[in-house]
Amino acid sequence: MDFNLNEDQIAFRDAARAFAEKSMAPHAARWDKEHTFPVDVLREAGEMGFMGMYTPESLGGMGLSRLDTSVIVEELAAACPSTAAYITIHNMVSWMVASFASDDLRQDVVPRLASGEWLGSYCLTEPGAGSDAASLRTRAVRDGDSYVLNGSKMFISGAGGTDILVVMARTGEADSGARGISTFVVPAGADGISYGKNEEKMGWHSQPTRLVTFEDVRIPAANRVGEEGEGFAIAMKALDGGRLNIATCSLGGAQSALLRARNYLHERQQFGKPLATFQALQFKLADMATNLVAARQMVRLGAFKLDSGDPEATLHCAMAKRFATDTCFEVVNEALQLHGGYGYIQEYPVERLLRDLRVHQILEGTNEIMRLIVARRVLEDGVAEAIQ
Repeated sequence: MDFNLNEDQIAFRDAARAFAEKSMAPHAARWDKEHTFPVDVLREAGEMGFMGMYTPESLGGMGLSRLDTSVIVEELAAACPSTAAYITIHNMVSWMVASFASDDLRQDVVPRLASGEWLGSYCLTEPGAGSDAASLRTRAVRDGDSYVLNGSKMFISGAGGTDILVVMARTGEADSGARGISTFVVPAGADGISYGKNEEKMGWHSQPTRLVTFEDVRIPAANRVGEEGEGFAIAMKALDGGRLNIATCSLGGAQSALLRARNYLHERQQFGKPLATFQALQFKLADMATNLVAARQMVRLGAFKLDSGDPEATLHCAMAKRFATDTCFEVVNEALQLHGGYGYIQEYPVERLLRDLRVHQILEGTNEIMRLIVARRVLEDGVAEAIQ
């Protein structure tokens, strides 16, 4: 097992870092303050290939592994976790359509997503269906060669600023649970779609978050992704990678916070000497670095499991997401503490990093749900081999 990055991964990392430092980092504070969705920078990211990282090359993507993708996303998130997180959501949308849609639908939609010409939103959560996603009520009723869509989706990233919605809707009976859910590609400007206000959030200000309402929205049956009843399984497959993506965004934010704290300890003096000479603060920095590296290895192991088709990939993705998002939030929190009062003001980026990383413990499945996934597997036979 080789823990070093290969030559290609180093090249991906360096390219992503250069892009992030040039096009994202100088503007991240303004995007946060003004609640700006940086569509121009997202298009530029598309030109770099970052809007279709694990989308097949035959459809305009880079065809990368999840491990390669994690290397790139960490660098983007070090500049702006909020924008990087939207890029990962868009990538998940592109991958879902590329992997499960008909050939005609793939050819029509995916190259435009992978290039950044079109932006996508993932629509699973509803006002009454969060962690219990299988209880969603949005319905799609077959009517000839079309489906008629009614319902609403909540907390949709990019909503109101994207071109394509990938929507999970119930096509089976009300009590059919996960088996009655299907997935659809829906044009974001279709008749009957309306958007709520841009939610005032604690963080993630560089991407809009809105309620999306569907009222008799008619879409071609050809826009269904996969067969009827396969939608929940498709959504869950997407979430394995999505959990790694969000965990990786936490790594990038924590890496940035750690380095900023290190620099601050060298610059700031108290009692006649730099803070970096105080052993108590050295120990705190050492723990932060150790925990960050541990989280990074868990995420990369999860990516390796997913890339290799390991039957325990879902378990490892859940563990990585839980551990990395919890651990990295604490790293950023400690970085803020090391900055003292300066860390609490918006002039210093650690305050923004803390707000952006907090939601990672909630979305793509709350960390309580991650514990449930892990606990259920631990209670089964064969777990010793599964976690080795």
